[in-house]
Amino acid sequence: MDRDFAIDIVSEKLKLIRTENDYTQDKMAEVIGISKKTLVQIEKGRISAGWTTSVAVCALFRESSILQNAFGGDPLEVIELTAHDVISRPKEKTLGGYIWWRDVKIGNGYRLQQNILSQHFRILDEDNYRLYSSFEEQIILKKWQTIVN
Repeated sequence: MDRDFAIDIVSEKLKLIRTENDYTQDKMAEVIGISKKTLVQIEKGRISAGWTTSVAVCALFRESSILQNAFGGDPLEVIELTAHDVISRPKEKTLGGYIWWRDVKIGNGYRLQQNILSQHFRILDEDNYRLYSSFEEQIILKKWQTIVN
């Protein structure tokens, strides 16, 4: 997934996200920091949201079922990976990947999973804490070898 694809998803789903939250166009425009005119243009498909607007929407509406279904889980994780290539930080609790994830490898209490929608990878520990995430299969396989061996 690249920035353009993420922007397309947010642009396409923006009106649904707004209605999911029962916001008027005025309120939604205010919340995400764009003009109402720009919001209307995005909702009508005349223009696309910019990268900054897409990031804001994913951050501010992280719990949106519309966004989660479009991105295959946490939209902010996908946006972060799009920007950084790899996420490696203190452990973050997940639900274990029973909906949008398939197990690629299992070993020594760890699971390597791939998201079925965005196609990015992550490594979880036995308590379902995310250790690493990446779109790059070679990077995640290298981390996998380090952790499991």
